[in-house]
Amino acid sequence: MLRLRHFVDVMNNMYWDHPEERFVGNYEFTKPVIFIRDIELIKKITVKDFESFLDHRNFVSAEVDPLFGRNLFSLKGQEWKDMRSTLSPAFTSSKMKHMLPFIVEVGNQMVSSLKTKLRDSGSQTIDLDIRDLASRYANDVIASCAFGLRVDSHTDPDNEFYKMGYKSSNFGFWQLMKFFVFASAPSLAKHLKMTLFSEDVSAFFNHLVMSTMKDRESHNILRPDMIHLLMEAKKGRLIHEEKSEKDADAGFATVEESNVGKKTINRAWSDMDLVAQAALFFIAGFETVSTAMTFLLYELAVNPDVQDRLVEEINEHEKLSGGKFDYNSIQSMTYMDMCVSELLRLWPPAIASDRLCNKDYNLGKPNPKAKEDYIMKKGEGLNIPVMAIHRDPNYFPDPLKFNPERFSEENKHNIQPFTYLPFGLGPRNCIGSRFALCEVKVMVYQLLQHMRVEPSEKTPIPVKLSTESFNLRMKGGHWLRLRARN
Repeated sequence: MLRLRHFVDVMNNMYWDHPEERFVGNYEFTKPVIFIRDIELIKKITVKDFESFLDHRNFVSAEVDPLFGRNLFSLKGQEWKDMRSTLSPAFTSSKMKHMLPFIVEVGNQMVSSLKTKLRDSGSQTIDLDIRDLASRYANDVIASCAFGLRVDSHTDPDNEFYKMGYKSSNFGFWQLMKFFVFASAPSLAKHLKMTLFSEDVSAFFNHLVMSTMKDRESHNILRPDMIHLLMEAKKGRLIHEEKSEKDADAGFATVEESNVGKKTINRAWSDMDLVAQAALFFIAGFETVSTAMTFLLYELAVNPDVQDRLVEEINEHEKLSGGKFDYNSIQSMTYMDMCVSELLRLWPPAIASDRLCNKDYNLGKPNPKAKEDYIMKKGEGLNIPVMAIHRDPNYFPDPLKFNPERFSEENKHNIQPFTYLPFGLGPRNCIGSRFALCEVKVMVYQLLQHMRVEPSEKTPIPVKLSTESFNLRMKGGHWLRLRARN
């Protein structure tokens, strides 16, 4: 609350202060929360005994704030299963292929704006806040791929879509305070009718989704984006397609859909349910993807040898493909996937994962000396410290070094199962892993074709995290220098 330490440091300290424990307990105000350290136990909780930990912990009341309370992240039990089954066909490789041209178009806008800035500066280099660049790119991709809007946040920085996205996903001090109340005193939050999103953000998303759907229905407009897929889902027309042999997947970090998501569901969803999913795509896509791109460009700047090798692969791909740029070709770039996989290990945008125990559960003994098993009570929550596990030298030697070779064909089999979890584990993993990986790779591909990324005088080396935000932010800003290649 006093923002003396970042949440990452709190989680990492909890992890390292108890090296002999399989799990430890702590309190978030009055709520007991279990902190899981043991990899085999994480596997049991997220996969084998998944039904006992089906849901995320309660944050927002669906009655008071349906925009957040009715989305896929917040739904519980059978409703969550049904929504996951309804939406999972929208995130297959074949659907991503149709969206790639929209992502490329946004990348072209970004490169064009950077070239204009370079020309106007009269120099071969410009210094800029790379997080601002990445968040505007992510914003425009979501606007296009989810809502069918053509937005250019680089040349029109104050457009409404970007302002609403920034407002809804930038978790500053007051949003953090709200989360504390939601987590520790949900009945009080409900009584006070607290909502995560302000009224103007809710009204914006509601109007945007409903008016777009209505316009498409009346004019018979067909565009292969998320709004179209939600409309198909409402009509029960989305079906899960089996992946063909020739389909290249999105890379090592991709998570597979479980049998829960592959079931066929015949269920009617309300308009608000669809608006809630669209809002979730926006918030998840805006924040996590822009964070991943920001830290990847930082690591490429401070590791020029890695950047040079990646540029070499990009140039080779350009020659071999004759400039052809499609979903399968970008997924076949081995070193690109190694770089992105390593970035998601060192700087996972989701630094922890949570679950809610829905029936009493025996966690076993917390350590070898313990005499009794610990029974987790129904309604208690748990945290899985993703970033702390990713930085444990027992699983990843020299863990603070950015080393894509961990994910080479020769080395990736050495990664212990369930120690690499950037998109979560089990049936409740991230539904959008393919989309996120594709977006990051396209952005880096297009940017590095035209620009070299370098540290500037203002680049923080090494990184220290800012305590001003719950999100991953660098203290001192995200300044890098871009240099024109030609």
